[in-house]
This record gives sequence, C-alpha cells and structure tokens, in this order.
Amino acid sequence: MTEKKPKRPHHVYTLLVEVGRKTGDGLPDGASGAALMCYASGVDEDEAVRETVAVLKTADMNVLEVTGYGSLEERLEDGHDIEDGERALMDRALAENSVVVAQSTVFRED
Repeated sequence: MTEKKPKRPHHVYTLLVEVGRKTGDGLPDGASGAALMCYASGVDEDEAVRETVAVLKTADMNVLEVTGYGSLEERLEDGHDIEDGERALMDRALAENSVVVAQSTVFRED
C-alpha cells in the first residue's frame, strides 16, 4: 500500500511580471509591453512563478521577466505595509489556488 504524501501548505507570492508584445495579447495599440503585479498561490515561489507564466501564456502574453517579492509572511517580516485591498486579493489567490493580476501598467514608446 502506498502512503500519501502530506499536503504542503500553499502561500501567496507577490510577483512583478514584465511582458512584451505578441499578436493577440490584448494590450492597447501603441503599447510596447506592460508590467503586471500578480498574486499567485504555490507551495513555494518557484511553483507560483511557473503557474503565473503558464496562465499568462494561455492569455497570449509574451512573458519576458518575473521578479519575486516573497510570500505574504516574508513581506510582513520585511516590514512591508499591506493594505486591506491588497490582502483581500492575496486571500482570493490563496482560496482559489489561482493567479490574480492586481494591477497592470502599460509601457509606451515615445
């Protein structure tokens, strides 16, 4: 009989994802890319990054770079102020075991 591995707890990680242009990406005309602030659930930050990249690729986004800012617990230990709205989005990501895009900033070439 095979023993089940104990389930590892999930945490929510804050990720900044930079994306470039790709046909069908949904970015506005004239945009050269965007930065997306995401909250992603995972057993570790690597899993959260992999899941975030996979979700964004299914949305035809061209992921260029991902910067991790740590889990909620790590951010609190580092003294980050986390407002109620941000915490609610993190709670949602954890409850749904999902990736939540909380904010997007479009880049434009002048």
